[in-house]
Amino acid sequence: MYITPTRVRAERDWVVNRTETVVALINDVRTDLGDAFGADVDAVTESQYREAVDAVFADGDLAVNVAALIAILRELDVDGDYPGFVVDELLGRELAATIAGPQPLRTLGEATFHYADVRVHGGADENAGIDDCEAALAAGFQERLPGWDWTDSESPFAIER
Repeated sequence: MYITPTRVRAERDWVVNRTETVVALINDVRTDLGDAFGADVDAVTESQYREAVDAVFADGDLAVNVAALIAILRELDVDGDYPGFVVDELLGRELAATIAGPQPLRTLGEATFHYADVRVHGGADENAGIDDCEAALAAGFQERLPGWDWTDSESPFAIER
């Protein structure tokens, strides 16, 4: 695989073309997690998602890594799928974490990936890594986007100098 600026743009376009699917998954996950934790979590709009995609891909150092992980997942297929289960989980978790950002969002992105992944099942005509890629996009971007009350205020653990 060879990653060029053209390939990064192509992967970004693929992510944008998945907006409807990924945003629906983000909102399903947010609803379920909000219910599980007794929290009101705002839904994400397609516009918010596309803006977040643009922000990720505007950072060249981040964009090349995100694009490479997406490209690998999109091309990954394993005969019978199950033997490849671990590698697509590993790559999906890393993609979610990379998109989500620094700690604690990184770890939350990884954890949310596994939750989102059980909700997505690719079509018989899709490579095994596609559904993991969609779950990773949903998990990573849902962490990056506003809507969780705890991210809207200053942490009580910050120490002023």
